[in-house]
Amino acid sequence: MSIDLILTFVIIIIGVFLFVKDYFSIDTTSILIMALFIVSGILNPEEGFSGFNHPATITLGCIFVVSGGIFNSGILEGLSYKIIKLAKIHYLVALVVFFVITAFFSAFINDTAVVALMLPIALTVCRETNISPGKLLMPISFAALFGGTCTLIGTSTNILISSYAKHYGLEEFGMFEFSLAALCLLVIGFFYMFFISPYLLPKNKDNNEMTKITKQYLTELTAESNCNDINKTIQESQLVRDYNTNIISILRDSYLIQDIRSDTKILSGDILKVLLPPKTLTRLLNLKGYQVKGSQLMKYAEATTKTYKVYEVIIPFGSSLAEGSLKSLQFKRTYNMSVLAIHQRGELFVDKLTSVKLMEGDMLLVLGKKEELQNLENQKLIVTLSEYQKKKTNFKKAIPAVLIGIGVVLAASLNITSILISAMIGALLMILTGILKPKEAYKAVEWKVIFMMAGVLSMGTALEKTGGAITIADFIQKTFRQYDAHITLSLLYLITFISTNLISSKATAALMTPVVISLASIMEVSERPFLVAVMFACSLTFMTPMSYPTNTMVYAPGNYKFNDFLRVGTPLNLIIWVAASFIIPYFFPFYK
Repeated sequence: MSIDLILTFVIIIIGVFLFVKDYFSIDTTSILIMALFIVSGILNPEEGFSGFNHPATITLGCIFVVSGGIFNSGILEGLSYKIIKLAKIHYLVALVVFFVITAFFSAFINDTAVVALMLPIALTVCRETNISPGKLLMPISFAALFGGTCTLIGTSTNILISSYAKHYGLEEFGMFEFSLAALCLLVIGFFYMFFISPYLLPKNKDNNEMTKITKQYLTELTAESNCNDINKTIQESQLVRDYNTNIISILRDSYLIQDIRSDTKILSGDILKVLLPPKTLTRLLNLKGYQVKGSQLMKYAEATTKTYKVYEVIIPFGSSLAEGSLKSLQFKRTYNMSVLAIHQRGELFVDKLTSVKLMEGDMLLVLGKKEELQNLENQKLIVTLSEYQKKKTNFKKAIPAVLIGIGVVLAASLNITSILISAMIGALLMILTGILKPKEAYKAVEWKVIFMMAGVLSMGTALEKTGGAITIADFIQKTFRQYDAHITLSLLYLITFISTNLISSKATAALMTPVVISLASIMEVSERPFLVAVMFACSLTFMTPMSYPTNTMVYAPGNYKFNDFLRVGTPLNLIIWVAASFIIPYFFPFYK
């Protein structure tokens, strides 16, 4: 075994370790792996950076723009009230409606965008029907995963593997080539979610748990004349400096101040509404100059002031808020909004919020003006959950946007041109027709995914260059040689979906694709069934909330625990694994 091959395996092991431990964001880890390959000399700079001009990366970027044009036109939101009306009939009706609609649109539009749209609609249904969010949000996420496997553009993983096939001299996948196989799995998943999951999904979860818990932490303090913080700024005050208190508003001479800044001064007689846990409140009772007070005057002032409101929001996949803290982001100063609480991976934070590292899928309780909230939404930094307002469909943009999207799909499916060319033309038309401004098109691209794709592609390049793919394939063939191709495919599917639940789907695809292509060559069978198995196994991952971005997005709003995903997702993953082991070879025979 050569030194380069040993180094390749060492770097990949380091990468897998970093993916599992989640020390850095996925895209950062991917770029770090790429850098290690270049620095070690395994890949030259041109090979290392080739992921950025790889057809899969360029295609994905263009698809993001096309998807963004359709999404921003409001054509999907035009269906929202009809969805809500149908979903109110009964829980099982709501389950069917959300599952089918989410799966359908996820086949053609970025699945995280579809789930981001469905979340506030589903929560509106939950609030108006007393359906627990836990009963509805996980099925929506799983529906997006099933829908994404149905077409070539459904997920970035499909595009990645298809481009790999072309790179190895194989035929690219057609737009709907694996749709029938995917639809069979989707139907199985639908029946599981309809007949079995209602008994496994969490029950009796409070729809407004975060808001209710946070209200218990709201307290009013009166600053008396002997208070040490009189005439000091908020930032300098003992209340903030020593007790990490979040000051929400100040009532001063019957005037309510809600625009609290770090340089706002505390004056004698001020009534401060603060957010803090009971333990801190107990300590504050002994703080000289502050008196705990329940003020009807404060409540009256708030009732007559409609400018500021409390909103529940979520940090979606790709948001630049993730991986920073409120302090490092200077959130309050930059966005003129206050964060009252953070719900992260099953844990609620109401104390020392500025030091909490924000992550994708975090649910925040924020206080601010509606226009500031909309500004954050327009920048795709947050998705508002607490209220849903239908946006008007701009048919002048919606109709041509849908036609362009249909054109992209038809051009690729009818083999008029490649998906790369059709997606590129579609993206350009979205801009040239004015459906998207250049700045909006730039924002539509999920750059985190682009950098992640470029980074993980270096792993496949390194495996190919050093012979690692052939080495692994030879080892698998010798290990499984007593089994036929069907059993080997089934075992590879199992390995792939377990790996995807631990590391990212793109990283798993980048590692497994060159291996299965080499394995098929050694076994002298068709590569097609193995490639489809990797596609499906990388996308259909239900066991953990971190295995796929849509699972992460519904984690906090659904009030789920990690075990909820294991309880519901594990049986589904095992059922799909067994089903795929028979369905894939049926549609993609090993021998032609």
